[in-house]
Amino acid sequence: MFVVVTALMLTLLGRLWYLQVVTGSSYVRAATEARVRSVVLPPVRGQILDVRGRPLVANETKPQVSVDYMALIHQPDGGKDVLTRLARALGRPYREIADRARLCSAGVPRPCWPGSPYQPIVVADGVSVRTALWIAERQSEFPGVSTALRPVRTYPLGPAAAHVLGYLQPPSPDDPEGGPELIGRDGLEAEYDRELAGRTGIRQMAVDSTGKVTGLVREEAAVAGDTLVTSIDARVQEVAERALARAVTAARKRGEPADSGAAVVLEAKTGRVTAIADYPTYDPGVWTGGISQRDYEDLPLVSAAVQGQWPPGSTWKVTSTAAAAKAGYSLRASYDCPGGYKIGGRVFHNFESAELGRMDMRRALVVSCDTIFYRFAEKMWQRDGGLKPVKRPKDPMQAMAREFGFGTATGVDLPHEAAGRVPDRAWKKANWERTRADSCRRAKTGYPEMSDRKRAAYLKALAADNCRSGGVWWAGDAANFSIGQGDVLVTPLQLARGYAALANGGTVFSPRIGKQVVRPDGAVVRTITPPVVGKVDASRKTLRFIRDSLAGVPRTGTAAGAFDGYAFKRLPIAGKTGTAEAYGRRDTSWFASFGPLRKPKYVVVVVVSQGGTGGTTAAPAAREIWEGIAALGHGKESKKHKDQKKHKKDGVR
Repeated sequence: MFVVVTALMLTLLGRLWYLQVVTGSSYVRAATEARVRSVVLPPVRGQILDVRGRPLVANETKPQVSVDYMALIHQPDGGKDVLTRLARALGRPYREIADRARLCSAGVPRPCWPGSPYQPIVVADGVSVRTALWIAERQSEFPGVSTALRPVRTYPLGPAAAHVLGYLQPPSPDDPEGGPELIGRDGLEAEYDRELAGRTGIRQMAVDSTGKVTGLVREEAAVAGDTLVTSIDARVQEVAERALARAVTAARKRGEPADSGAAVVLEAKTGRVTAIADYPTYDPGVWTGGISQRDYEDLPLVSAAVQGQWPPGSTWKVTSTAAAAKAGYSLRASYDCPGGYKIGGRVFHNFESAELGRMDMRRALVVSCDTIFYRFAEKMWQRDGGLKPVKRPKDPMQAMAREFGFGTATGVDLPHEAAGRVPDRAWKKANWERTRADSCRRAKTGYPEMSDRKRAAYLKALAADNCRSGGVWWAGDAANFSIGQGDVLVTPLQLARGYAALANGGTVFSPRIGKQVVRPDGAVVRTITPPVVGKVDASRKTLRFIRDSLAGVPRTGTAAGAFDGYAFKRLPIAGKTGTAEAYGRRDTSWFASFGPLRKPKYVVVVVVSQGGTGGTTAAPAAREIWEGIAALGHGKESKKHKDQKKHKKDGVR
């Protein structure tokens, strides 16, 4: 008996030693944590401003109602009664509040909460202060519900530049804990998220066993985010948006689908972006307050300017002209421009097979002769060995296109940029190997699932051709390449960068939209400068010849109709039309331009997918943008430059 009692006493003493000595500190910590409640203090996100300080994205403080998901699901009915009372108090349908309080998953469509279940879930924005206070004073009726004044993103320009600005979303479960309530998911909001977000603060409060706050344990204030000053000029942006929308509307009235488009305005000498307009666009305010699955799926979230890719058509001829000059062809020599040029067994035609006679390269650019470029392309292809290429073919046209920056992403400070494509022998071989099995299968089976039998027959013939071609780069591929057709793809931003290089004498920039990051106290954190990423290896004489040649396009060439009556003396510009063809689709309309002519300050590029010819749709939109720029005084020569010209004219040195 004595032994048993002694053993029990020793066991009890050992357990007490373990609880108080070994694990005592952890229990003390747990008890302390149970009496402390932490509240995340969201920082005010930095604004996004245009180059003149006008807000593109601002903040407005509004009452919001949030729910604690974890608190709701631990209630006996999963929080249904609370949400029902809350919906009644807010004057909104129960379904709306309940949907916004649920977590998104594969089987749960929007509206739903895409963030962490441990973050407050905003179920109502723009609530009146009176209603917010009424709910806050009745916590016993609304357990798990909180109200707060929070900054909400506002967009003073409405849908303008929506793709550039981007949007915010709650952090996903994969994001680090303790971060901001909203994270930039696209556009500048994503690219500069770290600077704009600021730093989250925290307030820790002591509570008693009933949850009543008994004191403040610790508070670390939130740090407001920095402001991003951009090179966007809101006035030019609005002009570009209007011009693009009008071009689309006009094209549709003419029966063209005109399903998307873009307008880009770039500073030629610096690579800074002045405006980017996309069509279709959307109101970025839809992200505030939740969005339904149907509305979400209908949002045009792809930027045509940065992610859209089309063959550039004849706007591409500036690179082919520079390549021809470098390859030894005289730009001032006379060349025949027949209606068609035969390569192998196929005749490649001018637009509408026009017979244009003999001309130099200036005239070839002004009237957009194709057949001269076909001839150049075939000769260069033959020099490289044709179907039996030399060991290291020069591919002069591809090399020059890459020097203009095509075939690689520009590196603009926006996410998800497309790279475009500069096809060559290696690309075609690799593409053939990648698609050979499918092409050979389709060559046999055809496309029985397609209702358009004409298109199905075309695709079957194309598959048969691809199956047996062996990935060979034919002379016809080179001919198509020379006029920006075939497999060539560019984005509007890439084309603007290429024309900026032409206009500034050959410097290739990586464009930037951000200009400065500024702290809330006004101190400049950093200045953002577009880096130089390349140089066009063409002589100054060649580039000047091309620039001077393009001056004739809006005066007497393919864009003359669009620029009829334009005030060239006020703001002289030069440009090139492009009408890119694609089987099964209407023509893509392009106009790429720069001005003022002698000292180019801006580049303006407009594209309308399935919009018709370059002269009928894109060129009029570009004209409207140039007239808007002139009206703002941006195109004027500086007083210093005028004085220099006057002094030179007067013989003063």
